[in-house]
Amino acid sequence: MKKIFSSIMLVMLLFAANAVQAQETTERKLTREEKKAMQEKLDSLLFLEAKQALDNRQFTLEADQVVFKYGQTAYVNSNTNFVSVNGEDAVVQVAFNIPVSGPNGLGGVTVDGKVSSYEVKADKRGNLRLSMNVMGTGISARVDIELTAGSNSASVTILPNFNSNRLTLNGVLLPLHKSAVFKGRSF
Repeated sequence: MKKIFSSIMLVMLLFAANAVQAQETTERKLTREEKKAMQEKLDSLLFLEAKQALDNRQFTLEADQVVFKYGQTAYVNSNTNFVSVNGEDAVVQVAFNIPVSGPNGLGGVTVDGKVSSYEVKADKRGNLRLSMNVMGTGISARVDIELTAGSNSASVTILPNFNSNRLTLNGVLLPLHKSAVFKGRSF
């Protein structure tokens, strides 16, 4: 009985080892240049998708890094730190990883507003710059988004109109339907 069991286990191990070896050989077949070319194609498709979302006014910039006025940085959760636009409506939310709940219940602030002066421009290198004003109960700010050419990496700078507490969020720009953000209580 032990011989039968051990021979079955040996055969199963041989099949598993063969499967792992076959997987490694298919992974090795792609050279570094081929992997880089595939990544560039994927990035260009993501850029086109982000550009389309900017043109349609239906996007979310999910941020994983916050840069404060004097250059201090903090790494944050991208599903609770975002700037979102849906037509004429905008939401700006920041939530830091702190034990205090904050006004939005997430450790930060969530503000809703209306978009005006929406303008998208492209520079010589193909980078896109979006400038808009967001006005609402808890916000009156100039919001500038820069989408890097060839990828969906973006940066948003929030410039309040009534103080100089500039805030920059770095992350990725996604169409609204692909976004996975959690909105807290707004003012």
